Amino acid sequence: MQNRVTEPSASDRKIRIPRILIAAPKSGSGKTLVTVGLLALLKRRELSITSFKCGPDYIDPMFHRAVLGIPSGNLDSYFTSESETRERLLIASEHSDMVVMEGVMGYYDGLGGTELQASSYDLSRITETPVILVMDGRGMSRSVVPLVQGMMQYRADARIKGVILNRVSASAFPLMRRCLEEIPGLRVLGYVPPMPQLKWGSRHLGLISPEEISDFRRDVELLADQLEESLSLPALLAIGNGAAPLGKKSVPDAGKRTGEKPRIAVARDEAFSFYYEENLALLRRCGAELLFFSPLRDSALPEADGLLLGGGYPELFAGALSENRSMRRAILSAVSGKMPVLAECGGFLYLQEELRDANGVPHPMVGALPGKVHLEERMQRFGYLELRRKEGGAEDYLQPGERIRGHEFHYCESTHNGEDCVAVKPVSGRSWTCMVCRQNLMAGFPHLYYPSNPKFAQRFVDRCSAYRASRLRREQAT
Repeated sequence: MQNRVTEPSASDRKIRIPRILIAAPKSGSGKTLVTVGLLALLKRRELSITSFKCGPDYIDPMFHRAVLGIPSGNLDSYFTSESETRERLLIASEHSDMVVMEGVMGYYDGLGGTELQASSYDLSRITETPVILVMDGRGMSRSVVPLVQGMMQYRADARIKGVILNRVSASAFPLMRRCLEEIPGLRVLGYVPPMPQLKWGSRHLGLISPEEISDFRRDVELLADQLEESLSLPALLAIGNGAAPLGKKSVPDAGKRTGEKPRIAVARDEAFSFYYEENLALLRRCGAELLFFSPLRDSALPEADGLLLGGGYPELFAGALSENRSMRRAILSAVSGKMPVLAECGGFLYLQEELRDANGVPHPMVGALPGKVHLEERMQRFGYLELRRKEGGAEDYLQPGERIRGHEFHYCESTHNGEDCVAVKPVSGRSWTCMVCRQNLMAGFPHLYYPSNPKFAQRFVDRCSAYRASRLRREQAT
């Protein structure tokens, strides 16, 4: 399958990229289940597939990556402008046979639960992507018709072109299909029956990571086998192939590529796995080389000029992290030695003095920051935010007047959350202080989306370059 390019020019051209967005009326309808099975089925066809998650979710892209064997990205119309969101899609997908986007929450659920911005619908609108609606059909027959019809009619540009019924038996599907076929312009693509053998647990509003699911590969193959039987793949591909061509502007790459690359050590293992692929790509475009390591298993940091500690679930591995004393000492030495450091959520907790596990048992952590961490029964903060420095705050990677957008999602709480920045929620405008900012370190609960302020990423890489130069001079002097 080849993409067809029309209206070519040096500066502006139209590119036809087959694409669909998997959405649902609400969370828990089976979007991830259907997406994973569909990705596996398309991979069987030896198609070149690119996948994205709508919104700030980290876990679902892990499922995409586990199936496809390549990174999956995030497309988010709060983090980036409409033109930047389209450009991100085009750059990542220009040579794909099919792009599969997985929606977030309910199709029309956006900022603050009241706005359309940052919803799955908003992403469909911006990228002009046809939508496949996943409907949980348990306990329904004809009642599914007004529900789907209402979703289609709520906005004139809803772009809902097809429906897949989830948790529907093979015997019930023909009746429901006949009812749904009354809706003009809608294709009934198939169904997924109840599959009790797929026991994918959840944690904190989302699925556990694929690495934690026993027999995940077997489950994926079972899903693909089922969709081979109960889904009309030709009809689905026809919807994707009917997506409108998108205009692509040729823009210069502003990232640095000259000189010696500073090396940034990136914590990545079961305890630290929450990274936006766009963040890592931007650091590379700014001139950095990324070296991945495991705070759980490695005894020392790789030879690096900067340190990135991402989010994850350190509270689930507090004992093992604490027992790796040599790694804790190495990170404390790096922070004390003024190595540039960014630490988000789980990484922020790891840098503190103590972390209590789910049983309330305290474990010593790195101790580079004051603070003791414990797990609460209720979520402490959840949702989008915009971050700025407090007036007169310490020098860091975020300059006066600048903003960077991000997201918070945590059940843990600390006795020392930091007070060098102010976070503001969109829509409500509610604000709170957060973050610890020093000349070499910026750490806190927010997960930051670097492309919302590329200068932030470039400033961090520049600091790593300066640290590298200083380190080499010291080594030469001795």
